[in-house]
Amino acid sequence: MKSLFSKWQSMSLVKRIIVGLVVGILLALAFGDKLPWITLLGTLFVSALKAVAPYLVLILVVAAIAMHEKDKKTNMKTIIGFYAVGTVGAAISAVVFSFLFPSTIQLQEGEKGVSAPGGVTEVVTTLLNNIVSNPLTALTEANYIGILAWALVIGIAAKSANEQTKAVIQSASDIISKIVKWVIDLAPFGIMGIVYNTVATTGLSSLKDYGQLLIVLVSCMAFVALVLNPIIVFVTARRNPYPLIFTALRESGVTAFFTRSSAANIPVNLELCRKLGLNKDTYAVSIPLGAATNTAGAAVTITVLTLAAAHTLNVDVDMPTAILLSIVSSISAAGASGIAGGSLLLIPLACGLLGIPNDIAMQVVAVGFVIGVIQDSCETAVNSHSDIVFTAAAEYMQDRKKA
Repeated sequence: MKSLFSKWQSMSLVKRIIVGLVVGILLALAFGDKLPWITLLGTLFVSALKAVAPYLVLILVVAAIAMHEKDKKTNMKTIIGFYAVGTVGAAISAVVFSFLFPSTIQLQEGEKGVSAPGGVTEVVTTLLNNIVSNPLTALTEANYIGILAWALVIGIAAKSANEQTKAVIQSASDIISKIVKWVIDLAPFGIMGIVYNTVATTGLSSLKDYGQLLIVLVSCMAFVALVLNPIIVFVTARRNPYPLIFTALRESGVTAFFTRSSAANIPVNLELCRKLGLNKDTYAVSIPLGAATNTAGAAVTITVLTLAAAHTLNVDVDMPTAILLSIVSSISAAGASGIAGGSLLLIPLACGLLGIPNDIAMQVVAVGFVIGVIQDSCETAVNSHSDIVFTAAAEYMQDRKKA
């Protein structure tokens, strides 16, 4: 057993995840939903990631700022610029895909128990309220905007602390990082449980009526990941972007696809940044910030589903309106983390721009929940792996300028 365990540990995490994925599918096909304890493995894994992530973000950001040396530069301005360009670019790509391949949807009853924001003002208000949230509440509710805000304040204050205090902060950072590594090592078993549950209980039969819509959504997100993001990296860093792109997709996108949670993927991304040898002072801030605001996949979802509603209702959308929709979708997507339900509940806001009634818009939200098993997985994978891509690209760009 000891030899088997050592051999298992010597395999790369990606290979172990693939093994877990295959075993989960085979068990689902062989036993159906008769093995609930396997589903429990997935639930426990995602819960563990979500539980540790808020404290990891708080401690790492505080440590990064407190330990930051005056003359040592970070790339946060560049990364934030990449996040903005990537999100707007994704929304514009979604407009183009929707115009080239117009989709319609079968409207149905709205999703019960959900409500959409009334406008961009409400989205911004929610974000501002999250920033000034009570720090303990922010931690317990996994409000990453609030956690980041308090971590910045505490980190700045800790810069003037004595060396003993800074040593304690650094030790806390090392301890939480080790705990996270332990949790990530359980990813193969967690993903086995998630895949087993999806295949055994959900299936894909309910998605057949939305085939074209899903193809447009997934194709656009693939375009963002494999074309748009590489162009941004190549133009700014002047290097072949695909080794970075494929590494980020393999080691970040895969786990994000199955956990369907950018928050749960924060520890995975931080560990990947460490493996890539990136500047910890930068990625300790950029990765949690990206999980909250770098939402290209959400911008695609909002834009494609809104234009699908417009096509269904024969609403004429001209190019200036479509560009405005892209901007609204990008702003809305950046605020998606501050609203229960994520990107789908921002659809009525975008629909309102085209004069689509709220009751129809909420039916579009319901369609989003039906296709969510694919849509949300792809969206999260695009969002999360982009955090890695842009954080690394900013560092590569800085290295190029120094050369």
